[in-house]
Amino acid sequence: MPETPRGGPDDRPGDERDGRSRYRVVQWATGNIGTRALRAVIEHPTLALAGAYVHSPAKAGRDAGELCGLDPTGVTATRDAGEILALRPDCVLYMPRACDFDTVCRLLEAGVNVVTTRGEFHRPDSMDPDVRKRIEAACERGGASVHSTGSSPGFITEAVPLVLTSIQRRLDRLTIGEYADLSRRDSPGLLFDVMGFGRPPADMDERRLSHGRVSFGPSLELLADTLGLPLDSVEASGEVATAPRAVRIAAGEIEAGTVAAQRITVTGLRGGHDLLRFVATWYCTTELDADWDLRETGWRVAVEGDTPLDVDLRFPVPLDRMAATTPGYTAHRAVNAVPFVCAAAPGIRTTADLPQIVAALG
Repeated sequence: MPETPRGGPDDRPGDERDGRSRYRVVQWATGNIGTRALRAVIEHPTLALAGAYVHSPAKAGRDAGELCGLDPTGVTATRDAGEILALRPDCVLYMPRACDFDTVCRLLEAGVNVVTTRGEFHRPDSMDPDVRKRIEAACERGGASVHSTGSSPGFITEAVPLVLTSIQRRLDRLTIGEYADLSRRDSPGLLFDVMGFGRPPADMDERRLSHGRVSFGPSLELLADTLGLPLDSVEASGEVATAPRAVRIAAGEIEAGTVAAQRITVTGLRGGHDLLRFVATWYCTTELDADWDLRETGWRVAVEGDTPLDVDLRFPVPLDRMAATTPGYTAHRAVNAVPFVCAAAPGIRTTADLPQIVAALG
């Protein structure tokens, strides 16, 4: 049974089922990830949907179940943050496209715990000092906690490496490889406009290729800190490969000589050598002008040390169903973390601070 959170849900009607505490949860934002999280909350045995916050006027006033393909729940979506606070939820699953620190502080000050798939809170020491002070002060005033998690970064850069290194007594290097075959992803806006596939290599934005330091650096630093091997620095780089001939993918056509694959590398250095590495390889075709090690969509984690390991985690999903399936990899860990964040001491809580996240499946 999960520990009753601060302020405990047990004094509220309908917050127990089968003798177990239930946590009143609000889903904040209903994009791809948020919609999957909303569905998981509704179907969860120890969570109760208290509310849903949406940004789109077209979604406001609709039943939350309708927004995620389920039967009506009686919970109506709103664009009014005041209505959400009036619900006095135990936790908000905060999943907008951009983080609004004013909103997060408002929730925390009201005593509402926050679990987010935003990456701003993976490691407090990596945050802007002024922002960190604001967030920590809000946590203290409200007696609440905030935690960032997801699939990548999160599960694959923190939870999995911590388990794999639990049988090591010497770590020489840990490398995380992420692979995504995007050939059947029917999202032209994402692939061509945002990610830059189909462009001449010279047109690729260097900031995009090096954004991995901001996205994954704090997570790798948290991992190193937790292992007692703090990093001296984090470096990031990117490279692209082109299509030798025109290729048709679900999102459109990639012309010969344009970007068909991208690789982003984030390296954590300690003592002059790479202790931790995260390498993301995203590709639209296996026919490239470069000899890259292309694997099926999923992850590979290689641990070099006195107890070496080489672990493959593949997504056994047909490519044409991948876009519909992958949101769960990010959303579900956040949903499963809710009881643990509700029970945590106030503050910015990392993967290292919380117990192992165990899913309540029945």
